[in-house]
Amino acid sequence: MSAGIFPLSRPFPQRRSAAPPRAGETPGPPTGRLALAALLLATGVLYLWNLSASGYANQFYAAATQAGSASWKAFFFGSSDAANAITVDKPPASLWPMGLSVRVFGLSSWAILVPEVLMGVATVGVLYATVRRSFGRAAGLLAGAVLAVTPVAALMFRFDNPDALLCLLMVCAVACVLRALEGARTRWLLLAALCFGLGFLTKTLQAWLILPALALLYAFCAPAAPLRRVRQLLLAGLVLVVSGGWWVAAVELWPASSRPYIGGSQHNSFLELTFGYNGLGRIDGNETGSVGGGGGPGGGRWGDTGLTRMFNASTGGQISWLLPAALVLLVAALWLLRRAARRPGDDGRRLAFLAWGGALSMTFAVFSFMSGIFHEYYTVALAPYVAALVAMGAALLWERRAHALLSLVTVGTAGWAYVLLDRTPHWLPWLKWAVLAAGVLAGGALLLVRRTGKGFARGAAVLAAGSALAAPFAYTLNTVNTAHGGSIVTAGPAGARGHFGQGARSRPGKPGDERPIGFPGTGGPGAPGGPGGGRSGWPGGPGGAGGMGGLLGGQKVSAAAAAALKRDAGSYTWAAAAVGSQNAASYQLATQVPVMSVGGFNGSDPSPTLRQFQAYVKAGKVHWFIASGESRGGGRGGGREARGHSAEISSWVAAHFAKVTVGTATFYDLTKAR
Repeated sequence: MSAGIFPLSRPFPQRRSAAPPRAGETPGPPTGRLALAALLLATGVLYLWNLSASGYANQFYAAATQAGSASWKAFFFGSSDAANAITVDKPPASLWPMGLSVRVFGLSSWAILVPEVLMGVATVGVLYATVRRSFGRAAGLLAGAVLAVTPVAALMFRFDNPDALLCLLMVCAVACVLRALEGARTRWLLLAALCFGLGFLTKTLQAWLILPALALLYAFCAPAAPLRRVRQLLLAGLVLVVSGGWWVAAVELWPASSRPYIGGSQHNSFLELTFGYNGLGRIDGNETGSVGGGGGPGGGRWGDTGLTRMFNASTGGQISWLLPAALVLLVAALWLLRRAARRPGDDGRRLAFLAWGGALSMTFAVFSFMSGIFHEYYTVALAPYVAALVAMGAALLWERRAHALLSLVTVGTAGWAYVLLDRTPHWLPWLKWAVLAAGVLAGGALLLVRRTGKGFARGAAVLAAGSALAAPFAYTLNTVNTAHGGSIVTAGPAGARGHFGQGARSRPGKPGDERPIGFPGTGGPGAPGGPGGGRSGWPGGPGGAGGMGGLLGGQKVSAAAAAALKRDAGSYTWAAAAVGSQNAASYQLATQVPVMSVGGFNGSDPSPTLRQFQAYVKAGKVHWFIASGESRGGGRGGGREARGHSAEISSWVAAHFAKVTVGTATFYDLTKAR
C-alpha cells in the first residue's frame, strides 16, 4: 500500500484510536459523555451570558437578516433590505441561519445571536471529538476548553459576523480530512470539500486559506495508490466547485435588472467582489471601494505587517495567549513523531499535527503579512488550530514523559500572559502576578512528576492547565460582560490602543457604543456626523452631516424618526434612503421597513447612480432621504466615481427637496420639492 512521502506501516483504525489510555483517564463511556456534556453546557452558558446586551451587534448584517426574514429573494441574495436595492459585501450563507431564526421567532437580539452561540458550541464539540479520537478524552476536553475561553472566540460566537460559521466549517473540514486519511475514505474527503464549498459561500476566499495544506497532506499521505488519491482529489474538487459555485452561477446568470446590486463591487459582479475587494485586495491592500482607501504595502492604516503582528498591542490579547505554546509544541511533536511507525497510533497522530499545524501556519502567515483590511476579530480563525495543537502537544509530551519541556512551555506561557496583562495595567493589576506565580509553581511541579505519585502528577497537570487558561478566561469573562456593537469590535478590557481599523475598544453600554480611535464620531446623537452632530473634517453631506455618520456603527433612532418612516411606508418601495449601510440599517431595524443603502457599506459603491435615484424619486418609490453619513471609500487607485455618486445624490437632494427635522435627525421629504 503506497502512502506517498510518509509511508504508513498499517491502515488507520476505523472506529477507535489505537492510542493507549491517557494517564488519569477513566475508561468508562458514561464518564466521557458526562465530561463532554459538561464542557458543552459550560460553553453554552458562557456564550449566552449577557447576550442581549449587544443588541443587534453588527447592524449591517442584522438588517440583512431582517430583510431575509421578510423576503425570500432578499434571503437568497443576502440583500440589505427587503426591496433588494443592494446586497451585503459577502455571500449570504452566514445570514441564512439567522434569517430562518428571525422568521420563526421574530426580530430580536436573541433570535439573531443565538444561532451564533450554537455554532460556537458545535465548534467546541467537533474539536473535542476530533482531538479525542487520536489523543484521548483528556486532550479532547483540554482542546475544547482552550477554544471556549479564547477571548476572540467568545467575542465572535456571540456576534453576527460571518466568522462564527466560517470557523465551524473549517474545523469540520479538518476533522473530515483526518477521517479520510484513516483509510483513504472518499466519503469523508467529499464531506471536507463540501465544508470548503459552504465556507466559500460564507466568507469567499478566506475559507480556502487552509485548503492547500490539507490537499497536499492528503495527496502525499493518504494510504492509497497514487492514482486513487488523484481521482479522489479531483472528485473532491468537483464537489467543492458545485457546493460553492451554484449560488455564484445563479447570481452571475441572473439578469442584473431584476436582482440587487452586488455590494462591495464596482461593476455589479460577484466575481469582481470575490477576487478584488474580498480577495487579492485584502492581500496587497488595493481594495477598490475600501473604507478610507487601501492599506498599501506594510499594512498602512491596518497596522504593521510581519511575524509579530499576531502578538502586538492590538491583536495579542485576542488570540496569542497560547499561540507561542502551540508553535513550540507543534515542533516538539513532529520531532517526537519523526519515526511514527514505531508505536501504534502514531501514524494518525503525526498526520493530526500536520493537519492542524498546516492550517495554523497558512492562516498565521496570511494574517501576518496581508496589507489590506485587517481587523483583530479575524484571528478567531486561528483559535481552533491553537487549541488543538496545545491539547495534542501537551498530551503527547505527557505520555512521552517530556516533563522538562512541558515545564518550560508552562512557565513561558505564564510569562507571556504577564506581558499581555501588563498592557492593561489598570485592569485587575493583581492577575498578572497570580498567573505568573501559578505558572512558575506548575513548572516546578512538573519537574518533580517522575519522583511522585499519581495524585501529585494530576495536581501538577491541573495547575499547569489552570495557569495557562486563567488569563484568557479573565479576558473572556470581561468580553461576555461587555456590550459590543458596530463593525470593528475587540475582545477583552479597554486598554491597548491601535491604529485605524484596529483601535475600536469595547466598553459597557448600549449597542453601537464603540468608537475607533482616530475617527471623529460614530453617528450617535450629538456626535460629529451623527444626528444632531456637526462637521468633523470630512466632506459633509446634506445639512452638514460629516464624520463617520454611522459608517462603522449604527445610528440612534428616535421614536419620532421611526414613526415618520413607518407612516405610509406601505405606499413606497423604500421608506427612506441613506448613504452607507450602517446608516440605513439602524432605521430599518427600528422600523422593519425597507431602507435603501446608497453606496453600500462604505457609501462608495456606484449604486444607485444619480440618474437611477432620480428615477426612483420620480416614480414615487422613496419617501425620505436621511441626512447622515457620507461616502469615505474608494481604495487606492479607484472609487472616485463611486464616491461621486453618493455625493451627487446628497447634493441633489439638498438642493431640490424640503428639509425636515424629526427628533434629532434631519430628513428630506422626497415627495415635496422646494
